[in-house]
Amino acid sequence: MTHEILPENDPQLKSFIAVAKDHDFPIQNLPFGIFQTNNGQASRIGVAIGDYVLDLVALCDAGLLTTADINVFNNRYLNDFFALGKPFWRATRQTVSELLRDDCVALRDNDELRQRALISQRDVQMLLPFKVAGYTDFYSSKEHATNLGLMFRGEDNPLLPNWTHMPIAYDGRASSVVVSGTDFKRPCGQVLPADSETPIYSASQRLDTELEVGFVVGTESKQGDAINVKEAADHVFGLVLLSDWSARDIQKWEYQPLGPFLGKNFCTSISPWIVMLDALLPFRVAGPKQEPSPLKYLQCTNDWGLNLELSMSLKTPDMQSYEQISATNFRHVYWNFCQQLAHHSMNGCPMQIGDLFASGTISGAEPGTYGSLIELSWGGQTPLKLSNGEQRCFLQDGDGIQMRAWAQGQDYRVGFGKLTGTVLPANNKYEV
Repeated sequence: MTHEILPENDPQLKSFIAVAKDHDFPIQNLPFGIFQTNNGQASRIGVAIGDYVLDLVALCDAGLLTTADINVFNNRYLNDFFALGKPFWRATRQTVSELLRDDCVALRDNDELRQRALISQRDVQMLLPFKVAGYTDFYSSKEHATNLGLMFRGEDNPLLPNWTHMPIAYDGRASSVVVSGTDFKRPCGQVLPADSETPIYSASQRLDTELEVGFVVGTESKQGDAINVKEAADHVFGLVLLSDWSARDIQKWEYQPLGPFLGKNFCTSISPWIVMLDALLPFRVAGPKQEPSPLKYLQCTNDWGLNLELSMSLKTPDMQSYEQISATNFRHVYWNFCQQLAHHSMNGCPMQIGDLFASGTISGAEPGTYGSLIELSWGGQTPLKLSNGEQRCFLQDGDGIQMRAWAQGQDYRVGFGKLTGTVLPANNKYEV
């Protein structure tokens, strides 16, 4: 299987900035994000390299990175950068790669510029990297869908008839997407107690998290136009790590007949760094075999799986550090992102710059590879036993989740950094 390998992906490349072999941000990665310095500078676009953020505005000021408008980089969001198109994205990444190489003197030997352009990640605040135009969450892991079907419908009907024919999804709430590190309050809503026929108002008692990967649209489509599945990758800027927080008890009561609503729309967390799709090209693999064969508009080469290692860890208020509770791989996803985008647009729905699409929970075939607490505890029947003696079926106040994702190359890895979020007590002021 051969894939396009750009010069910036060469595993032999080295930067003049020392980067450990197991670091998420080597020169082969160069993800984009929005940062602020602690001294109050305006937000701007940066690129991660090792433990540093490379300030693209500083490179523009020095004449090393050219664009028609410096404000594209001196910006609160990446959306204007996306709008310049894929050739510009690639040219920017290529220039940054050249400037960071160990044999390029323009930045390496300019002490004053290095002091301005390279900032320790400890000294910056990472912001939501793009203005989210719309948010859709898919349901694309067959293992996850089967597990939930077994819990809710039993062995006779774990997958609904439409699941193997098209990517299933719901539209979420773009305004509640937050950047990693943003804590959130436990949601409240209507729930139906097990021994009652009448709902009550309550804070969710079955708060869950779902390990997902999202992709970001960088090239729009017009209303009425469908995106060809074979051209869908050209519309994607890059990928983020994503936590879909879910109130399972609220969701259970409300989801029939129209699907998730208040059980899902209160908070979705994404990683601050967007890994360009270009950086992940060397890690394309075959996805699961699709049976029956999809309709023609969804048929594409079955090599848009991505070999991304994924992990999810939990920290309770009584723990000093995060403890891993799940490890899986993105290659398990049944419907790939090209099929998701083609299906979403096939009825003429316009795609916008800054649209966010999530994969849905990513689960493997074994219990330790499940990507949600409802699966790991099998609906609360088998609590997770933590090393300090505590147990968890669902998240309690003060619990924190940490997610990681990376593609492993030879002597380097392309990673997403950490995604974290902590549950705060509910706000019950509306209770009556």
